[in-house]
Amino acid sequence: MGRRKRRTFTDEFKAEAVAQVLDRGLSVPQVATDLDLTETALRSWVKRAEASRTRVATGGLTDAERDELLRLRKEVKRLREDREILKKAATFFAKEKP
Repeated sequence: MGRRKRRTFTDEFKAEAVAQVLDRGLSVPQVATDLDLTETALRSWVKRAEASRTRVATGGLTDAERDELLRLRKEVKRLREDREILKKAATFFAKEKP
């Protein structure tokens, strides 16, 4: 049996496949067969979704919140660097005599 060509799936498709397993109680092999997926891929999606649900239930961050937090931290770092550059420039120009 040859290897399958690598495919990409939308987040909505993944969420629906995971919902069939976690919310509707269908088995991973059954959903994988119905949607023409590998069981390995579907199990990975289900595992990630379960971890995300657990984090939400225990007050942790969701994947989307974690991504946003990382993006915002990078932006804050860049803005702080920009501010330092502007402070140095202001100090330099303030010392110049007309």
